[in-house]
Amino acid sequence: MKPQFLAPLLAGVCLAVASTVSAQAPASPQQPTAAAAPDPAAALIKQGQQQLREGKHEAALDTFVAAAEKAAKGSPTRSAAQVQAGVALDLMGRYTDARARFQRAMDEAPSATEKDRAARAMAMSYAFERNCDGAAKYAGPLHERYLSAGSFFEAGEVANELARVCLESGSLDQAATWYRRGYETGLKEQGIKPERKDLWEFRWEHAQARLAARRGQQTEAQKHMTAAKAVLDKGTNPEQAIYFPYLAGYVAFHTGDMKTAIAELQKANQDDPFIAALLAQAYEKQGDKAKAEELYSKILTSTSHGPTNAYARPLAKQKLGIK
Repeated sequence: MKPQFLAPLLAGVCLAVASTVSAQAPASPQQPTAAAAPDPAAALIKQGQQQLREGKHEAALDTFVAAAEKAAKGSPTRSAAQVQAGVALDLMGRYTDARARFQRAMDEAPSATEKDRAARAMAMSYAFERNCDGAAKYAGPLHERYLSAGSFFEAGEVANELARVCLESGSLDQAATWYRRGYETGLKEQGIKPERKDLWEFRWEHAQARLAARRGQQTEAQKHMTAAKAVLDKGTNPEQAIYFPYLAGYVAFHTGDMKTAIAELQKANQDDPFIAALLAQAYEKQGDKAKAEELYSKILTSTSHGPTNAYARPLAKQKLGIK
């Protein structure tokens, strides 16, 4: 369920930046066309992303700000630099400052694509504070824009992403509404293939199992887990198999079975900060403080700007006593 969980937005990845080539007369064979000059602002963005990966958040922020100042107004590069500055600020816990950058990116965006990217980042900024309503102010209209354009898969992805933000913010009813909306929207895709339909069925059962677990409805959660496994066993989406132990661990954790939670979560993606956060909390409940702290420290190395890190990073900082 890559987009649902990760819906990998903006952190630690290079944003596509369009380059502008000056118009010129066609060159003769003896006069080859000159290559476009490298974009110094784009180079700075790459430098800042490397600094983020190295944990140099302040330096990365300065680099992204410099890139924004160097880029031409109204260029994709400038919008991308503003977004990346916002990402760095979110990772630093400076959420108000981050949102100011995302707003600049939206205001300066030269196209709908850049504006939507910035809006999605703005929504995720609220996820770092577990603010479902704040995220919905930006993800909701983005969902509607995709719907209006007939981009049903993308609209479903945005709805699912918002649903997860709401779920981990404790807004269970809103999460249920958005998960259903994502499922129903995704199935509207024109000419949808059987395997894509199975993907949405798996996601929907997965979501319902987690919702039931959060509500303490163990029997209901197990019923949806069984349904999710049945869809997975059809073999139409083998890449989704890694998300079943995550589901089993999530349900066990939220229904009080820490032993099973640990066993299942250890089979899940160990590079996912959300998995690490669940494991750390399960170890804590089992009295293994050292293992929990090791996992919390690992979380802080992530530069993700998606739902997984939006939940895990603030929790890890709190547990480790880091402001």
